[in-house]
This record gives sequence, C-alpha cells and structure tokens, in this order.
Amino acid sequence: MAQITLDGIAHSFNPYPTSDADYALKNIDYQWEDGGAYALLGPSGCGKTTLLNIISGLLTPSNGRVLYDNNDMTLLTPERRNIAQVFQFPVIYDTMTVAENLAFPLVNRGVDSSEIDKRVADMLQTLEIADKANRRAQGLTADEKQKISLGRGLVRYDVSAILFDEPLTVIDPHMKWQLRTKLKSLHEQFGHTMIYVTHDQTEALTFADKVVVMLEGDVLQVGTPEELFDNPAHTFVGYFIGSPGMNIFPGTVAGKTFRLGSVDVQLNKGYSQLTGKTEIGIRPEFITLTSESKAGPQGMKFNLESIEDVGRQKIVRGNIEGIVVNVIVEEDTEVPREPYAIFDPERVRVYQDSFLVSGDR
Repeated sequence: MAQITLDGIAHSFNPYPTSDADYALKNIDYQWEDGGAYALLGPSGCGKTTLLNIISGLLTPSNGRVLYDNNDMTLLTPERRNIAQVFQFPVIYDTMTVAENLAFPLVNRGVDSSEIDKRVADMLQTLEIADKANRRAQGLTADEKQKISLGRGLVRYDVSAILFDEPLTVIDPHMKWQLRTKLKSLHEQFGHTMIYVTHDQTEALTFADKVVVMLEGDVLQVGTPEELFDNPAHTFVGYFIGSPGMNIFPGTVAGKTFRLGSVDVQLNKGYSQLTGKTEIGIRPEFITLTSESKAGPQGMKFNLESIEDVGRQKIVRGNIEGIVVNVIVEEDTEVPREPYAIFDPERVRVYQDSFLVSGDR
C-alpha cells in the first residue's frame, strides 16, 4: 500500500504542445491517501485512463512527477512500482485452469506454495467460482473471465496500489452489482489503495470513498459522494452526478434574489455583484410542486410536459420560463394539473462562469 502523489502532472500526446488544447491532462496536483478507495469519473475522452496509465507507469507524463510514499516513480515501469492493474477486458491465460490463473502472479513473485494455495482458495470463494477451479479458462464466459482477471489483481496482498480501468464493462448488470459489493468489501478487509476508472456514476459513488470528477483533461472536483451531491463545485458536476442531474438556470443575481426570466428566486445568502455567466442550480429532489393557491409569492409557473413513474418515485418533466426542469416526487404524490414550483432556498447553489460561488449570510 502506498500514498500516491501527483505533482504538477500534465500530458500531451502532441510532442510539441503549444496551448492547453494540446493537453489531454492539464496540471493536476493531488495526493491519494494510503489505503483510500478512489474513483476517476467522467465522460469518454476526459483523460481518466490517461491519468490511470501515468499512475501505473504505462505512460510517462509530459510534465510533473508521480511519487509513491515520497519516492519518485515517474520513470519507473509498472513492475518497479509494484502495482496491480485490471483492464477493461479480461487478461488471462486460456490454457491455464482458473486456479492456475489466480496463482500465476504469486508464483512469479516466489510466494510459498502453501500461502499460494490459501490465497487462491480464498479468492475462489470470494468470487464464487470455486466449482470452476480446475476448468481451463478457454471455455468460460466473458463474465467469468473478468472475474478471474479481477482475482489476479486482488490475490496479491503486497501491492502498492490496485488500479481498475472500467473493469465491469463486459459484466452483466446483476453481476456488476455483486462485484462492486465484493470490491468494496475487499477494500475494507485488506486496506489496499484502490483507484477505479469509470464513466458510470453508480459504480463510482458506490465504490469510492472519494470521487475525482474529470472533464476535458481537468479535475473539476474531488469529494465524497455526499459532497458532490450537496455542493457541486462546477455545473458539470451538478449535471453529471444524479439521475436526473441538477437543474441549471441562467439569470442575474442581486443580493438575495436571482432573476430568472420574469420571476424572482429567493436565495438563502446575499451575493455581491457577479460578472460573467451567472447561473443557479437546484437538484430535482429539492423542488416542490403545488397548486397556484398554495404556492404563495415564491411559486413559479411550471409548464408540465410528462410524468414518469420509476418505482418509488416519479420524475416530473416540464419547463419554467422556457428552461427544461426535472422534479422528483414520491410515488404517491399527486401532481396538480397546473403546477407551480417552489425552490428550497437552502438547496439553491449559485455559479459564476460555471464554478460555485459562496455568498454571505
């Protein structure tokens, strides 16, 4: 296990970069705590895998250093860094049995045979494939092969870190849930430093203690799932986290009032004059729909478009002043035919040029 520090990391696949646009990663400084569980989350092409490969040693950064426990590893190979990496698609030996595949990383490192047998037996039970221990890997399903690939990374107890690059892509949805739960359990049991790349917010939020949200080579926010939900540092984080994501409205701020088209939204804090692009964000969970007679002065006409029943809740879709709005209500909540929306002032967030700004009480 190791503390991993990224010191001024930037990377360009262009050998002669001339601007920020040439960089796949842009000046990242961050410290991954020893024994932490982290997720790199963002859309395709945001730089997640590039960053993971720099941490593992598969890629040397254009700028900056990678430190493991304050030791400079920037130019060292993955083998010299003593990490385990699990890739998007299974990396196993078809001619070996399941048990032999799991034992292979330990055999290569000269682990005592009795210890190998114990660890392999434990991993077979953990992954629920003990009945296939003596089967050759060639005839297994993609799900089963990826389980073995995960096991090959997890069977080593002495690694500095275990890195996962979208390892559940080929796994069926039910099995994904099981394996995410297993990974979380194994992290709590062994305390490995784990870094997990995914574009799936559910995977990130259920696995990681802290989530690193990335966009176009930038790290927008690092936080716990609760922090990302309650206080998104950027409008993209608000939109990307949540289902549906945060509602974003353009307008202007004056003191404790936000002007949205022809209506005013009350804020819980006062704000000085903001320049540039000004927006507010509020999550669908914190909007109340009621009738005009009960709305009061804070009510805004909500133009209802559709209602989707998604089990315990309904997603009510519509618009306010022409801006698309999603609202989440409990399943048994009756939505008025001509609803009015009320925003919870404590849950409204203010953004300037897409970044969260704090007001004064």
